[in-house]
Amino acid sequence: MRIPHKRQSGQVLIMVALSAVVLIASAGLAIDSALGYFVKAKLNAAVDSASLAAARGVTLGDTQAAQANNARQSAKEFFDINYPDKFLLSTPVLNPVGVVFDRGTVTIDVSATASMPVSLMGILGFKTLNVAAAAQTIRKDLDMVLVMDTSGSLSSNAAAVRAAGKSFLNKFNSTVDRIGLLHFSSGNVIDLPIKKLDRGFNRTQASTAIDNYAFSGNTNYSEGMWRAREQLNGISQSDRSSLRVIVFFSDGAPTALSSYFFPATSGNCTEAGALAVSATLPSSGRATSGLYRIDAASQSLPPTNSCAASLINKLPAWYNAHQTKAQADAAAPGEFPILTNTPRKVTADISTRTLQYDNVHRAARNLPEAMASKSRLENTYIFTLGMGAGLKAKEGPDNEVGEDLLRCMANTADAPLRCRKPAEPVGLYCYAATESDLSPCFTRLASAILRISK
Repeated sequence: MRIPHKRQSGQVLIMVALSAVVLIASAGLAIDSALGYFVKAKLNAAVDSASLAAARGVTLGDTQAAQANNARQSAKEFFDINYPDKFLLSTPVLNPVGVVFDRGTVTIDVSATASMPVSLMGILGFKTLNVAAAAQTIRKDLDMVLVMDTSGSLSSNAAAVRAAGKSFLNKFNSTVDRIGLLHFSSGNVIDLPIKKLDRGFNRTQASTAIDNYAFSGNTNYSEGMWRAREQLNGISQSDRSSLRVIVFFSDGAPTALSSYFFPATSGNCTEAGALAVSATLPSSGRATSGLYRIDAASQSLPPTNSCAASLINKLPAWYNAHQTKAQADAAAPGEFPILTNTPRKVTADISTRTLQYDNVHRAARNLPEAMASKSRLENTYIFTLGMGAGLKAKEGPDNEVGEDLLRCMANTADAPLRCRKPAEPVGLYCYAATESDLSPCFTRLASAILRISK
């Protein structure tokens, strides 16, 4: 039977109307989905930044309650900055930030939602489009020793060094991060021993110690590095943190090394001490001075420096400053050789001015480089910071650039090829041209350490 023409026209209108609804809804779905994608991406970025900010904020405060509050405040501030209200007409909501302390680990959970009105999808009855994002940051525990150079060349920068050191420590969590502090010049002094069992560190004690630093004496890298490694390794394997770090600051290449020196037959020559060498080869006399205490920053062996430099004419085979006298007398092998062909050739003879200058300078550079390498093999990151134009100048018997040693110690990607070891922990070296660059450099090192800890 044939359908009347008017009836067919009515059915077509209905089909067109239904198709239009479907087309409009499909277009609305595409438009709103695209807008929702942008909102989701923005929300993810805001939540991620808030989570990282909370991990930094949790370092502030002396109690867990204060630290958790600072973490939540930091998260909110960064979320608000990175997700402005009414972005694409959306309304964001930051959920309560979770901060959980578990021994040396802090777990931070950040989540948020955003709702936005739909456009053409309203035809299908939808009112809003809701998106959500979440991020978790786990801040691992940290064992760290800060090693500060207090040699005489830094006396004119004393205020800046003190301020930068205190600011650096303030970036870490005083109840979670286990931190030790020491300073060195001719010898070394432990200002704040690292805790062996409990976590945290005494921020007030560390700040007071830094305020009391006196800047004098020579630059004995090996004493600073040896003591820092000894502090970290004094923590039992079962109690060590998952991240171990030494941060080493200096303004110049080393000019001293410590050991029992021979022949050692009278007076203070029988004690282990630090032997310093002049920065440039003198035209007459000796290049080395008498001995200094290794357990003080810059003090001659008591009561006076009775071990005259003229009595010392050879170097021991091994770094033995922390062995017993009997072990030193017996030439018992140690961890770190002094007499070696690599990376710089060192012989025992320091009987002449030139041999003193050459062999003591080379040994003073070899030892901290070897100690840093051994520390890295023990899964310790080395971060170094150098300040001043002196580190850029060629000096010593081999015309070396001082900051190359700091790069070698940190095992940076731009370290000299002879010392670069990609399989070992790769640290960071930061150069501060002037004292105004010191705090930014310390901040850069702290940020790098905190990134590793997450």
